[in-house]
Amino acid sequence: MRVSDDSPDDPPWAMQLVARSEKAAPPAHSAVCAPAATAVVRLLTDPRAADPEGEWHERVHHWESHRIRKVTRRARGVRWPEAQALPGVTVDEDGAEVRAFVPGPVTEVPPELAKLQVAGLDLADDEEPKPPPEPPYAAIALNPDVPMTTGKAAAQSGHAAQLLLRQADPARVAAWIEGGLRVHIARDVPWRRCVEQATVAVRDAGFTEVPPGTMTAIGWIVTA
Repeated sequence: MRVSDDSPDDPPWAMQLVARSEKAAPPAHSAVCAPAATAVVRLLTDPRAADPEGEWHERVHHWESHRIRKVTRRARGVRWPEAQALPGVTVDEDGAEVRAFVPGPVTEVPPELAKLQVAGLDLADDEEPKPPPEPPYAAIALNPDVPMTTGKAAAQSGHAAQLLLRQADPARVAAWIEGGLRVHIARDVPWRRCVEQATVAVRDAGFTEVPPGTMTAIGWIVTA
């Protein structure tokens, strides 16, 4: 099992994630985590990031060479279309919209994002877990023994998807990409048994909400 990179980064860089959460109709907790994870990997596989000549490549490469830090913010009203104007990738599914932005220094967050709230994105979950999609897809499970806000859980889901993209079996990754990089948040799985079988595990650096070294999420790719 592989874990996330904890190498130093000074000044720290982060990928900003923004979830749309309107007061009148907020999305469910797990519904945010899935598109957050998908947005991360779709940005990383976008030619603008994946191609060495792409306009995002240098920034993405610098960020991935250090800690894969992510910050989740929330937007509502006019703030959401304002954020859409910045470079990134948006995923809209199951009533939730999340945009992943090209990474950069945390000291240079664009004003359109800096004014968006980081704390406070903590949503209720659906009563019934959603069934998985048809394979191929990435299954991500969040540690049921570690309480996390929606913002934290979305970032951890993004970490797990990114580690799968970079570290899982190449044939499985290729099938996942070909299938559209779908992500399923597995809520009804036996956590301890899945930990033994997971391809990647995310261990948190401990900057927010949980102690350092906490295993927050695991992931694996389902192809059949």
